[in-house]
Amino acid sequence: MTMKLEVLPVRTDSAAGNMAADFLLLRRYPAEQAGRARVRFYGWHRPSFSFGYSQKIAWVRAQIPADAEGADLVRRPTGGGVVDHREDWTYALVISRGHELEKARAVESYRSVHEALRTALAACGQAAALKEHCEPAAAAEGEGGELAGCAAAKGPTVCFTRAELYDVVDVTTGAKIAGAAQKRTKEGLLFQGSVWRPAAAGVRDWDELREVFVAELAKVLGAEVEETPWPEFREGEHEALTEQYAAQEWTEAR
Repeated sequence: MTMKLEVLPVRTDSAAGNMAADFLLLRRYPAEQAGRARVRFYGWHRPSFSFGYSQKIAWVRAQIPADAEGADLVRRPTGGGVVDHREDWTYALVISRGHELEKARAVESYRSVHEALRTALAACGQAAALKEHCEPAAAAEGEGGELAGCAAAKGPTVCFTRAELYDVVDVTTGAKIAGAAQKRTKEGLLFQGSVWRPAAAGVRDWDELREVFVAELAKVLGAEVEETPWPEFREGEHEALTEQYAAQEWTEAR
């Protein structure tokens, strides 16, 4: 049986709503669909910043630029630093438990997904490469299988200010174009990724990029692409988890 890559409809939501949806796509992955993966692309109702699960809130607040006062701030279920979503192109990929990419080391799954994105960007007019080396330390894996990369020696970062190992970068300038964070659970792998639009000014058409990226992901996964309706969660489940991600207690948990 050929694996399916389910492509969900594009949605726009609050910062908390987006995080809740991504986590529920992982948590409620139906057991009978273990041979599937899901990808979604989404927007933000308001200017928003997200930050990694383990980050300290005092450090995070110090990274938010002055011109972003009043923007939504949400703690992600995945790792990583602070991500500015005001001008980004955001996606989430869920791979069910047991797939070779889900079982791979974090650094390898990171490289594989970003190689698919790099290929898609190049096909759509944006010359790109993967950052193959990082100084001063080699790649490392953080808690929960999340990629630490170059940050293992340097501490947390603000996304798009410095490229880490296997991030997508501009061929000419080396500027960071795309980064991501991962989370593995007993259900599978959640990969949350972001492309900084100003750094990818060569992209001819973002709808075209979506199509080509999905096709490249399907190649990596050995899957067939299948456009699919939004899954039905348990009644009130998304709303309840959105409230949790929006709560001050969650945001300031560390």
